[in-house]
Amino acid sequence: MIASLPRPPWLRAATSAYALAFYAFLFLPLVVVAVFAFNDAPYPAPPWRGFTLDWFSARAAIAPARTGLFADGALLMSIGTSAVVALWVTALSVGVGTANAFLLERAQFRGQGLLALAMLAPLVIPGVILGISILAFASRLAQLASDILGLEIDALRPGLPLVVLGQFSYIVSIATLTIAARLKRFDRTLEEAAYNLGASRVQVLLTIVLPYLQPALVGSAAVAFLMSFENFNTTLMLVGADPPLTVMMYGRMREGASPVLNAVSLFLMIASALLALVLMRRPRSG
Repeated sequence: MIASLPRPPWLRAATSAYALAFYAFLFLPLVVVAVFAFNDAPYPAPPWRGFTLDWFSARAAIAPARTGLFADGALLMSIGTSAVVALWVTALSVGVGTANAFLLERAQFRGQGLLALAMLAPLVIPGVILGISILAFASRLAQLASDILGLEIDALRPGLPLVVLGQFSYIVSIATLTIAARLKRFDRTLEEAAYNLGASRVQVLLTIVLPYLQPALVGSAAVAFLMSFENFNTTLMLVGADPPLTVMMYGRMREGASPVLNAVSLFLMIASALLALVLMRRPRSG
């Protein structure tokens, strides 16, 4: 429908009602979680019992049953673990994704289409299946190395290296698609002009191609970091003794829901919003 054309009142009302219902469905649960992170009650749900900051700052020595987020060493450790895993996954996904994009867009070889299709396979495989497959394969390799070579390869046992590998296996596909879409629109005549002026391949890559790809690189890095940080299904299958935040929160929920989890959720919402604002306010390059 053309926006400038007049619409009947019932259609305008229906559009407004649909938009209101859609945004309420998206944001109302987040608002509830944020509000009840300050509820002075030992459960993360209505009714409202009063305002408190205990779920953020209370110390175990003072109120053992009300240990706040910033005094909970295990929760803070899990946030740090998630951040470390996400940084590794982001670096690997952007680096390998960039190489994959050049391979798909610049190289010409037999089976290129099949390879491109295979890169998309991890995106349609359920995270639990992906995690179980990687765990079974890595455990088998570790057992073979132990039986045949007498080597104990801890990186192939459940732990953070396998978590990074499991998340990387599908997040790299998203990074590849994002960067390849940007590279496809690149004007190759700019490279040819630089070569004619005496620039080397490395100079062309660093001064022309990568600056052009910068928005895609930054965007794919942000998406990779956030997807890694919030991943649960694959991580649960591969985690070892150092649980990331999602696994830690799952364990806490099984023991009994607490408003501390609301406080963690609010903290993550604020951090994600700040990251989005920083990316939106980045100056556009000419």
